[in-house]
Amino acid sequence: MFTTDLITIVLRIPALLIAITFHEFAHARMAYHFGDSTAKDYGRMSLNPLKHLDPIGTLMILLVGFGWAKPVPINPYRFRSYRSGMLWVSFAGPLANFLLAFVSLFLFYALAGLNVGASIVYQLVSIVVQLNILLGVFNLIPIPPLDGSKILTALAPRSMAGFFRQIEPYAPILLLFLIMFRVFDLIIIPVFNIIFNLFNSIVLFFTGSF
Repeated sequence: MFTTDLITIVLRIPALLIAITFHEFAHARMAYHFGDSTAKDYGRMSLNPLKHLDPIGTLMILLVGFGWAKPVPINPYRFRSYRSGMLWVSFAGPLANFLLAFVSLFLFYALAGLNVGASIVYQLVSIVVQLNILLGVFNLIPIPPLDGSKILTALAPRSMAGFFRQIEPYAPILLLFLIMFRVFDLIIIPVFNIIFNLFNSIVLFFTGSF
């Protein structure tokens, strides 16, 4: 019989596929809005998860329940406004995750209020909420190649772009170090709790918890 832990691990796979698909689609759609059709031309402006899967990232999803997608190709020099384009294209991915988490949380309460669905459905929706908030917060960290570094570059003076280019070759090692020693937990968990509690309060306010 499946244990709860094993079921959770299995449910993380579709939940992650949903999260990374919406994340990458949002990048592609926003880039297209600002005049860059590169992602669309490569077939990446799609909600088909197969279009966004990275071989190693997919293997990690299957093995450990966490992974990543192929970065959406963009050409920022095709944006109508370089700075605005970089800002909103970079922010679009995390924003999509937050919106998906909010909608999923609303769905969770709606299903519970109507007493519809099996317990595994509630568990899946709950995991979708959690993973999307975590993915959104994680990607806002200003370390290349995460979206936060591109957002900061778009907002900061031009000299900051040169700084990020200098540290980019070492960024994967830095990210691995911070993940291994759980330094990110000091940032991600408190921010996750703030966002989750905010979303939960808003949903409960409008639904009255059914």
